[in-house]
Amino acid sequence: MTNNLARTGTISRRDLIGRSIGLLTASALPAAAVAQTGDDGLYTPAVSLAIDRGLSSLVARQIADGSFGDGRGTGLGRNVAVVSLAGLAMLSRGSLPDRGPHGAALDRCVDYIADACEDETGFIIRRESVSRGAMYGHGFATLFLAEVYGTSDRKDLQRKLNHAVDLIVRSQNSEGGWRYEPEPRDADLSVTICQMMALRAARNAGTFVPGETIERAVDYVRRCQNPDGGFMYQLTGGESRFPLTAGAIVALQNAGRYRGKELDDGYDFLSNRAGHNFSPQRNNYFFYAHYYSVQALWQRGGSEWKAWYEQLRDILLSAQLNDGSWLDYTDRTYATAMACIILNTPRSLLPIFQR
Repeated sequence: MTNNLARTGTISRRDLIGRSIGLLTASALPAAAVAQTGDDGLYTPAVSLAIDRGLSSLVARQIADGSFGDGRGTGLGRNVAVVSLAGLAMLSRGSLPDRGPHGAALDRCVDYIADACEDETGFIIRRESVSRGAMYGHGFATLFLAEVYGTSDRKDLQRKLNHAVDLIVRSQNSEGGWRYEPEPRDADLSVTICQMMALRAARNAGTFVPGETIERAVDYVRRCQNPDGGFMYQLTGGESRFPLTAGAIVALQNAGRYRGKELDDGYDFLSNRAGHNFSPQRNNYFFYAHYYSVQALWQRGGSEWKAWYEQLRDILLSAQLNDGSWLDYTDRTYATAMACIILNTPRSLLPIFQR
């Protein structure tokens, strides 16, 4: 991605819409033709079918208000992060609000997230369904609004997106990071990565983001790196973690840092730890980790990207359930949305995924 779209909302919205229409055309091609669209043959007919089945399973569980259920009244389907990820999965495949195979479902996701924006604070939250820190939900929801902005008929999205970004800027703490609540107290790397992704997407959509906010966030991420190349959870110290390292690489790249020793060392850490992090059964954070790892390796490209994606692809295809969904320790909707986003990376529409 380049920053030349970040300054003018009109251009970035037109760019988003144009790429959306292009992908809608591509997604209508026969599966055999899809594999020949310039993605090195990684996007096979089996991948295309798996994503379609996954998205259909999401739509089948969507409730009228735009959230998702599992039929038992349990799960995280009303959490704004999970709804946003489901919407991102539909958007990445080529649907637009009220257009494309899942346009109606995507429109309901947009309405659910937009209606969760608090006018007085800018906070995007459904307070009855918060899980593991409200700023996670806010970050993913802001990212979703930024990615879909310009494709929806809702006239209030720009204002809601601007307010959501303002809340992120106000909540940055003195170290340069963010934590579970929208208060500038402590910080951790996981929440910080989430906010940095949201800010980059918002900037691409034409929303003003102070440069100082990004610089301080980049400094925080860099200071979380350990000598082994991996990244720790907080500046107070701790072991390097695979998911955090993948996310830190992506956060730095989205802040415009595409080269440097910290990235090379981070990639080496991911490579050295890959064998222990490619099992959904052994890793509670499998989908979270590889939502970021696939973006990190996609940006790097080359043979490493190809081998990484092929391994993830084969794992995910074998783990898909009969109803088209995926399941992890967190939630079926969450796992299915993440799996679809990961599998769709070679052809993803999402501007945040573009090289």
